[in-house]
Amino acid sequence: MNSYRYSLAEIQRQIDEVVRFLSVTLSIANAHTVEFYTHDVWKRFMAVTPEEVLSAVSSSSDQQREPQHKGLERSRTTFGFCTASNRLLDIHELFEAATAHSLPGLGVCLSREELLRELRGSASEPAQIGAELEADEFMNSKKSHEVQSMSEVVACLAQNCGVKQVVDVGSGKGYLSSFLSLQFGLRVYGIDSSSTNTHGAQERNRKLKKFSRAYQKHVKAARTEVEETVKGKLELREDEAVLCHRSAGSGSVGSSHINPAVEVQPEIIPETEELFLSALSADVIQASPPRVAPSQLSAEEKERRKRANLERKARSRRDSSGGVFAPLTSYVTADTELRELITELEGAVVVGLHTCGDLAASTLRMFVAKAELAAVCGVGCCYHLLSEEFDPDGQERLQTACGFPLSQYLRHQSWFCGRNARMSACLALERVSLGQGIQMESLFYRAVLHVLLRDHYSSYKSEKRVGNVYSKATSFVDYVRRALRRLELDDSKLSDSDIQAYSDLYRARMGEMHAFNMLKVTLAPCIEGLILLDRLCYLKEQDGVASSALVQLFDPLLSPRCYAVVGLKKQR
Repeated sequence: MNSYRYSLAEIQRQIDEVVRFLSVTLSIANAHTVEFYTHDVWKRFMAVTPEEVLSAVSSSSDQQREPQHKGLERSRTTFGFCTASNRLLDIHELFEAATAHSLPGLGVCLSREELLRELRGSASEPAQIGAELEADEFMNSKKSHEVQSMSEVVACLAQNCGVKQVVDVGSGKGYLSSFLSLQFGLRVYGIDSSSTNTHGAQERNRKLKKFSRAYQKHVKAARTEVEETVKGKLELREDEAVLCHRSAGSGSVGSSHINPAVEVQPEIIPETEELFLSALSADVIQASPPRVAPSQLSAEEKERRKRANLERKARSRRDSSGGVFAPLTSYVTADTELRELITELEGAVVVGLHTCGDLAASTLRMFVAKAELAAVCGVGCCYHLLSEEFDPDGQERLQTACGFPLSQYLRHQSWFCGRNARMSACLALERVSLGQGIQMESLFYRAVLHVLLRDHYSSYKSEKRVGNVYSKATSFVDYVRRALRRLELDDSKLSDSDIQAYSDLYRARMGEMHAFNMLKVTLAPCIEGLILLDRLCYLKEQDGVASSALVQLFDPLLSPRCYAVVGLKKQR
């Protein structure tokens, strides 16, 4: 198999292009919405009106656009920003550059179909592929799409590497793990830091063991019924053919040469895997608790987890049929000794479906470091939770390695994005483009609250967070009073009319915030692209990795974090 199209040098050139673009534009993504009015963000960055920006956004698909400022020569601007004042002058130039510096614009990604063709090119036969599933049988359409799309890729990776085991890092409720095991016959070890998730997966595993027997019996019975039906039809057709031949005489043409096997089509076996899927609980949307590092666990919790893992391993060994998959509780880092967690571990593919924050980077480091891991397929998420090695405003450095940058190429440049920019990278351009926009009123409320805190409370720069007050508030006045109580500030010094006056004053400028956030959405794919190119560059820097690529696995409208980092090691 080839190296998936792009060399290390080519990926480094693509990184250089994105870095050059973000060096000019990243300050927009790092502007904090809370400080939008207190710092007069619009005037700081914009030499255009909000109406011009929103008009350009709505016409961004028009290919016959004229430059916004016809009198300006492009030599005065860089990606639409004035070279002297660093304020935005040409919106369309910015939009064109943002499109060109996103992953689709750079053209560095393989499609899922291209990857599958590459993998199957060296496989003796295609991996067993499951039938299409009804999304509402056991999970929402987003999760169903993700599990089906990713599981086929993982199965092909396993077959390509000649392995039968999968390590699912951050496995959560175990949906991907269960599907991989049932549909493709893989032995899957699901590792999650949440004991709640692991317990839920274990209980589901118990139910699936019971259901699996009924599932197999149902498939066998269905196949037997089809075979008997087809056999009966063939015998009947043969009798009819003989009779037809005899009545037509020896000179008759055609009837005696009928091939019954071609003429009679067997009935389609029912979609039996739907029965399996309906046996799973539908709690996939429940958010996972935050990961807790081992150093933060009590001695009792550490011991409890150890006992639970040993009991699960013992049950798995006693039961010759095995579980649908084996869930384990552990906090995973690049230094985790997988063979201590999984004594039966042989060659395996390590996977992660929407691994949060640094876990995506740890999965890649683990793949490189562990000889038993033959391939990796990881889709990350939650970029705002990434730790950055070179961010001067970042929190105190962690003892473990930071999640960004991974590659030596960007580490030598001491590159950092900043937390607000990484927050912006989580925005979904495709969804916003279809009108599934940002909840502007909640952002507006928070920014105006900051003005009110500046004017009336000396502690407005407090580190305390307001939290999710907006969802409970019935009006701006109610929102402010709830927020002040959350911040432990005296709200009696302001009347309702005083508070409402702030909302009335700034509502006329709400368009500024809307337009500015649309610019952030436009930059989001470029910031995400740099994070993912860094991960790909890291794999291409490793001598032991034979092939690596970025692959668009999912439909971005269904699953905005749609890109996987895929790698295979050199075969020994």
